[in-house]
Amino acid sequence: MPLLTLDGVSLSFGMQPLLDNASLVMEAGERVCLLGRNGEGKSTLLKIVNDEVTPDGGIVRLEDGAVLAVLPQNLPSGDTRTAYDVVAGAFPETGALLIEFHHLTQQTDEKSLNQMMKVQERLEALDGWRLDQKVTSMLAQYGVDPDRTLDTLSGGWQRRVLLARSLVAEPDILLLDEPTNHLDVPAIAWLEDALTQFRGAILFVSHDRAFIRRMATRVVELDRGQLVSFAATYDHYLDLKEKALEEEERHAALFDKRLKQEETWIRQGIKARRTRNMGRVRALKAMREEHRQRRVRGGTATFAVEDAARSGKLVAEALGAGFAYPGHPAVMRDMDLTILRGDKIGLVGENGTGKTTLVRLLLGDLKATEGSIRRGTNLEVAYFDQLRGELDLTRNAIDNLSEGREFIDINGQSKHVMGYLQDFLFTPERARSPVSVFSGGERARLLLAKLFSKPANVLVLDEPTNDLDVETLELLEEQLSEFRGTVIVISHDREFLDNVVTETLFLDGTGQVHEFVGGYTDWRRQGGQFPAEKTGSRPDRQRDKQQKPESKSKSKPAAQSGTKPTAAKISYKLKLELEQLPKTIERLEQEQKQLQGFIGSADFYVNSAHKVDETLARLTTVGAELETAMERWMELEEMTGK
Repeated sequence: MPLLTLDGVSLSFGMQPLLDNASLVMEAGERVCLLGRNGEGKSTLLKIVNDEVTPDGGIVRLEDGAVLAVLPQNLPSGDTRTAYDVVAGAFPETGALLIEFHHLTQQTDEKSLNQMMKVQERLEALDGWRLDQKVTSMLAQYGVDPDRTLDTLSGGWQRRVLLARSLVAEPDILLLDEPTNHLDVPAIAWLEDALTQFRGAILFVSHDRAFIRRMATRVVELDRGQLVSFAATYDHYLDLKEKALEEEERHAALFDKRLKQEETWIRQGIKARRTRNMGRVRALKAMREEHRQRRVRGGTATFAVEDAARSGKLVAEALGAGFAYPGHPAVMRDMDLTILRGDKIGLVGENGTGKTTLVRLLLGDLKATEGSIRRGTNLEVAYFDQLRGELDLTRNAIDNLSEGREFIDINGQSKHVMGYLQDFLFTPERARSPVSVFSGGERARLLLAKLFSKPANVLVLDEPTNDLDVETLELLEEQLSEFRGTVIVISHDREFLDNVVTETLFLDGTGQVHEFVGGYTDWRRQGGQFPAEKTGSRPDRQRDKQQKPESKSKSKPAAQSGTKPTAAKISYKLKLELEQLPKTIERLEQEQKQLQGFIGSADFYVNSAHKVDETLARLTTVGAELETAMERWMELEEMTGK
């Protein structure tokens, strides 16, 4: 019997159905990624599965006895509960007793001791000590201090506590809604590792493409009220989806052509004949109804960045610069950095290392407490705020954007505010709705619309990818790549950084800022590590640290950073290894392709659970081996000076 079944589920808000006879079947152990455009109803679907929202029709069925848990999308704010209290709360009655007992143990008065004895008796009757052991063991496994309160923990550590709460009851299925939002890269990597060790099923919503690639064994798309399953990895899904859309467009074109012919026939028949083929007339009526009911796929967002007048060649230059808030250690120190017009800079670092502070320093919002920062001329800055603070939630989209204007000048052309908003996929009805009812994705699109409605030659984007659907993300990447001005991006989306930035600044948390050529993957390839990784237990950590190349200082002359290494002779053993690597890479690529084809076949999950797990594990191993072989090949090629 399937673990989860949705059969003919329907739900409408207003005139347009959100879910239209949607169906889904999930088996134990699957990790299903739910994709779809912003506003399609993905979060609502998760709420239906969790019994928070009742559908208008259809069946939602969990396997008898199956346990379901949810990892919340939003992190708690101002929550003073301890980590122990939060995790123990997963067990309603027993958890309350465990929490009470845990707090009573910290009291010494006689009244508390008497109450503790009563609670202890009740816990023994409910087998509560076994659950207490599970709570403390789970917190220890995740490295969380049980007595720390949530309001003193970073977002990543809060996520650990919430995941511990979700998994301590050993659920059969786990629901995740945008779990990587507002997490730094180390926290995302930890979350990925923790979830891959979970043996239950996972249904998750995410637009983080690197996370999806690592996690998903199947992709299900919510498109115009329907759930369409792709038994494939994420990259294979992209290929299949493109072909499906092409086939849909071809079928619609043929249908419309035939409908036009039938409409012509019926009009001619009215003039030329007294009687008509009534069967053909009824068929035409049916075609008209089918055309009327067709839900056309919404358009793709279309927008472009409006260039302001060119800034000076120099955007910002820091010489021995540092900054410290009063009474606190230095956030930055001894920083030498030069940013030129046209640079596309990505900022990487754990949360709290000072990425936003660095941007404010460079743009003049903060003044350096040591050294100097010189800014260029004619800078026109547009800022994208991850907290969406520039939006007035009480006003609608039109008022937020227009600021009293009816028309907006975009690249020298006057455009009506409503027409401009439609480029960002806002219907007239939605554009007149208050921003307070918008989804996270809609707010992100509105902020992009506001950002790009004014000329700029410096774009600063603080976590721009949160809540954006993949299509809008890809368009944003394309526009930023073509933008002739300067781009500074703070992001934990690894693929977004790879696709946009040409240089990466890494803030290590000690006040040092290191610069590397390329995006996130290039930074890693050049030896980039987060502090937690450097203190890991791998025996080769110290060797890696010793071999890590020095970061490039951009304030040095360009000729120094672009010099090609001198060709060097390598040993016979290394030369032989270099000659063999292309064959190894080809073999691994072939095996990877075969495994992806097998996993993508319709009957893959008909195999035994052991076979499925074994195949998926092998695909992960092959991918890691392929990446290692590619990096080794590049390293040896570089040693030869090629």
